[in-house]
Amino acid sequence: MELVPLLLKILYAAIMLVVVLTIAGYSVLIERKVSAYQHGRIGPNRTTTPFIRPIPVIGPLLTRLGIIQLPADGLKFLFKEDFTPPYVNRPFFWAAPLIAFVPSLAVIAVIPFGQYTSPLTGEMIPLVLAPMDLGVIFVLAIGSLSVYGVVLAGWGSNSKYSFLGGIRSSAQMISYELSLGLSIFPVFLWMNAPGSDAGLSLSSVVEAQNTMWFLVTCPLSAFLFLVGIFAETNRLPFDMAESETDLVGGFHTEYSSFKFGLFFVGEYGAMAVGSALFVLLFLGGWNFLPFLANPWPAGWIGSVLSVLWFLVKVVGMITFFVLIRWTLPRYRFDQVMKLGWTVLLPLAIANLIVNAAAVAIHDLW
Repeated sequence: MELVPLLLKILYAAIMLVVVLTIAGYSVLIERKVSAYQHGRIGPNRTTTPFIRPIPVIGPLLTRLGIIQLPADGLKFLFKEDFTPPYVNRPFFWAAPLIAFVPSLAVIAVIPFGQYTSPLTGEMIPLVLAPMDLGVIFVLAIGSLSVYGVVLAGWGSNSKYSFLGGIRSSAQMISYELSLGLSIFPVFLWMNAPGSDAGLSLSSVVEAQNTMWFLVTCPLSAFLFLVGIFAETNRLPFDMAESETDLVGGFHTEYSSFKFGLFFVGEYGAMAVGSALFVLLFLGGWNFLPFLANPWPAGWIGSVLSVLWFLVKVVGMITFFVLIRWTLPRYRFDQVMKLGWTVLLPLAIANLIVNAAAVAIHDLW
């Protein structure tokens, strides 16, 4: 009897892995389509296969939407020459893409993406692979490990451009990790105000937003967290680790073929996970809208609808990431450091103090 739950967990993990990798992969298509729209271009609309193109209506539609572009790009990475320069430190050079890629996948184990409400008892069960009371601590701890892959890639490449990219990434991670961590403290202060016992699980955060999102009650926390996610995922205007204008390609300059593809998927996987975290912490998770009760019924139908609504919000956040990338110019490295240490960190500390005082005053009343 113990074997069946274990097999179900493995199947559940495999499904989540496929879904997250698919979202990360098609985030590239969103990137290309949205940037093409902003530039007045068309974007990918010709890639197809001999088996899909002849299908009436569906074949031309999938081709014009660029849906076949993802498998085409994946095959391209697989069949390209995997060149390793002779001057690199091979163990670190080969290990770096995996170290950068794995943390974003490990984090999904504790991220809830919907709920099941029993029609008989009314009990709400979050849909999550590994329920954890300290879920947010696990996310911050494991998610920050991806910087080691970037640093190892820069150092192991034995290239000045790559080394500078790795150093920039580590400095940026330290600078923005502080404000990012402090930004979510007010959320959990309000959740765990005297008289409540919500804990630090991400499911409890969603339950606390049944009637009002934390984006409305803690707007500065949401802003600080959003900027921190941009910096942590090396997205423009914070892509100091790559910065092709002065570092060629930064930490992955010497990489090619599938190893470069792992860095690429890891970046978009981190963006998808960051979007999911923002949705959970500040956009109500799978809850419908502020002041409105969830319109879906109990049972599996409501469970499916809650998951779909959560995915809609995540895709919306990914699209926002893309819009910002193609709207704002890249900062200089000194501006990135100044913004992190002299603006965002003091704001995060002040925001924490103000919210802690507000929680104390609210308790006195």
